[in-house]
Order: sequence, then C-alpha cells, then structure tokens
Amino acid sequence: MFAIVDCNNFYASCERVFNPHLRHKPVVILSNNDGCIIARSNEAKELGIKMGAPFYQVKELLEEKEVAVFSSNYNLYGDMSRRVMRLLYEYCPDGFSQYSIDEAFLDLDGMGSTDVLHQQCIQLAKTIERSTGIPVTIGIAPTKTLAKMASKFGKKHKGYQGCCLIDTDEKREKALKLFPIDDVWGVGWRNRDKLEYYGIKTAWDFTQKSEGWVRNLMHVTGVRTWKELRGIDCIDVEELPHKKSICTSRSFQNEGLSAIADVEEAVANFAAACVRKLREQHTCCTSITVFAHTSRFRTDQPSSYIYRSANLQVPTNNLQEIVSYAVKLLRAEWKPGTYFYKKAGVIVWDICRDNAIQTSLFDPIDRNKQAALTKAIDEINRKNGHNTVRVAVQGYRKNWHLKSEHLTKQYTTNIKDILLVKS
Repeated sequence: MFAIVDCNNFYASCERVFNPHLRHKPVVILSNNDGCIIARSNEAKELGIKMGAPFYQVKELLEEKEVAVFSSNYNLYGDMSRRVMRLLYEYCPDGFSQYSIDEAFLDLDGMGSTDVLHQQCIQLAKTIERSTGIPVTIGIAPTKTLAKMASKFGKKHKGYQGCCLIDTDEKREKALKLFPIDDVWGVGWRNRDKLEYYGIKTAWDFTQKSEGWVRNLMHVTGVRTWKELRGIDCIDVEELPHKKSICTSRSFQNEGLSAIADVEEAVANFAAACVRKLREQHTCCTSITVFAHTSRFRTDQPSSYIYRSANLQVPTNNLQEIVSYAVKLLRAEWKPGTYFYKKAGVIVWDICRDNAIQTSLFDPIDRNKQAALTKAIDEINRKNGHNTVRVAVQGYRKNWHLKSEHLTKQYTTNIKDILLVKS
C-alpha cells in the first residue's frame, strides 16, 4: 500500500499559522512581483476567484470581499515544508519520498493491515496539524495514482477525517466512476481532449479500454497510468520525468537596471536559485543560458537584447561553477551605452540525474574537492540560514529585488521576525 500526504492549500495555510484570525477567511497568494494569483484558500475559491488571475484585474473584488492578500514568502513556505516532511520521515523513514514542496509519498508495505494503517494515518494527519499548524490530507491505495485520487476525495469530504482509503476493488471501481478523467494524475489537459473525443469522461471509462488501445494513443506513460488505475503498481517516484529545464527570471521595478554591476548581481542570484532547484531534485545541468532585455513598450529608449548560451564540459549543480558561467556569459554580451534592462534571467537545461554523470578526461576541475567544498557550504547554510555563505558576486545591494507590497515576516528563518510572547 502507498500513501500520499498532501498539504491543504499550502501557501495559504502557512500564512494562517502565524495569523490565526485568517482561519475560515478568504486568502490569496500572489506570484513574484505581485503579478497574479498563484494560491487560494477554499473560501477564496468559493468567491469565484480564479487561479492565475492578474492581481490588478481582481484588486477591487478582493477589497470588496475583504480577501487577505499576501506576496509569496518562499523562505517561510520552504521552512514549513521542511517541518512537515521531517515528521513524515520520522513516521516512515524507509518508505519516504518527497514529491513536491507540499506532497510526499509513503511506502507502507509491511507496516500493518489496512485498518491499522488507516487509523495510523488519521492520527498522523492530526499530529502534523497539531505540530506545525498545517492541515494535510492523506490518500491510501495499492498504487500511487489511486492514492492521489483518494487524497482528492479526502479533501472534498470531511467525513474521511483527513484520510481516505481505497483498499478493495469495490471502493476502487466506485472512485473511478466518480473521478473526471482530466483530474487523473498523469493525464493532464493535453490528453484530456483526445480522450474525451473517444467518449472517455471518467477514470472508469479509461480503464475499460484495452492496453493496446491506450498504448497507441498515449504511449508507455499512458499505459502506466492505465495499469495504476486498475490496481497494478508500476510507477516509481524516482523514475518520474524531471523538468527538461529550469528558469529563474525577474522583471525589475521602475525604469529597470542600467549598471552592469546591478545586472550581474541579479543574474548571479538567479543562477544560484537554479542551482538550489537542481540540488533539491538531485539533478545536474549540461547547458546554461543567460538573457536580459529592455522594455518592449518604451519606444522612447534605446533597446537591447542579450541572449547567450554555453555547454558545460561536465554536467554540474555546483554553485560557484554555474554562477561563474552565468556572469561570464552576461559580460560577453554586455553592450556599451546606456540601456535600461527591464528583465533578466537564467535557464539551466539538458538536465540529467546527479548519479548518472558522464565525466571528461580533460576536465580541469577537481570534482572531489569541489564536492567537499559544496558539502561544507551546504552544512553552514543549513545551520545558519539560507545564503549565509554565497558567491561574492551575489552581493547584498538587491537593487533588483521583487515587488512585494504584501509580504509577511519570515517567522521561522529570520531571528528578527521571531514572534515575541509577552507575559
């Protein structure tokens, strides 16, 4: 049996932990630069506020309905995620696999009967909420895809007490008949239209097709989903496809940035963010691209567009190496004159697993020493806070920082923001 633990409305829940008066009130979270809505509480969803809606378009509605609005506080969300995942790891150390910032799979084989597991997971959900303030829903089933389905039923119906169990063919068939095909993990909107064309509306309709038919329409990945829905476990979390590329970019405020030192600092920090994502998913990149451009709407100013790529000799997720490449690429393309760059970013691509690296005979870097240094830096940053040790070019000026007019404090990661209790 497998379980998936999914944090409910995670970003909104993190904000509510330190603002209890927000419970049962509508909450939305904004994207970088306060651009659009990327997370909503259930109360906000009921008001008809759409995911991805531009903030400026719904600002009046949010004010009218007294919706609490927050800028993305990724330091807080990341630390709250770490706390939840630590509790899950303690419960199931041998079967724990984190899937995303707010989801994790647990392999429950050998941990007892389904009735015992069900009661344990109900208690686990209560323990996590009591310990962190984050409500979670747990789905238990013979396969990961069915577990994802169970968790969605658990969120929808309060009678499950935070844990939905699919452990018999009768329960599986009932769930499949009630579950829309486009909501199935692994199907997505691209395959939805194709399946609906053939009259497939529910997950049950999909399982009634033959394996050959599914293979012709959706290839191997579709067959895996088909088997999982029929109760056959065949998806390993470690084998799920990782992103083909990772991009970190920002739009700058006001006029933009004109000094190379400011753009370098921004690009260095974007590269560092890409490195952090690579390391979190245990991957390395083989290529890197840096870009920057002026505003397309300011016809009264000179325009400039920077775009340059490089292939790395050996795949890497090393901070110093990738930041160094990014800055060198920017300098190579930098144009003399006064240009106001409105946006810049870094893309790392040709991504591969960090345990499947093809080395080079002529590699000038001592990879063993590099790995030891990286480990030391990670330990210092883990103990003393994110970016305590950084590459010098990342700087501290932050003239490029994001627009965050609704940002809350970093209650768990910044000592200046720790809550004070007065007697």
